[in-house]
Amino acid sequence: MSRLEVTEKIVTTKVAKGLKWSDVAAKVGQSKEWVTAACLGQMTLTAEQASVVAEIFGLTPEEKRWLMVVPYKGSLPTSVPTDPLIYRFYELVAVYGTTFKELIHEEFGDGIMSAIDFRMDLKRQPDPAGDRVSITMSGKFLPYKTY
Repeated sequence: MSRLEVTEKIVTTKVAKGLKWSDVAAKVGQSKEWVTAACLGQMTLTAEQASVVAEIFGLTPEEKRWLMVVPYKGSLPTSVPTDPLIYRFYELVAVYGTTFKELIHEEFGDGIMSAIDFRMDLKRQPDPAGDRVSITMSGKFLPYKTY
């Protein structure tokens, strides 16, 4: 048994039961974005959260334990993503990464946007020309220190 096998079981069960990530998140008591990342193997669940997820997806005690193990984050199958949707985020960073960096440094100084102290909100934005995807990412600014 591996974390990847648990993730595959969760996704398979989600499809079989016709579940929505937002419904799972409501039962866990966290955002749909964070719970989805956790169920896909990118976050560590508490024992209480893991119990809820295990109940929803019919996980064994061994499978539940994997939900509480600190994962290997950033586990895409290739260095350049091949999935078209994920590739578009790669493309955003390739095209706008230097702009993000330049504007963050100009506004905040020398540092980074945290992916640890981080929030994300994904919403559908109705538009007459075709609905838009709105993703708000908010990470704490962490300045580099001198020593």
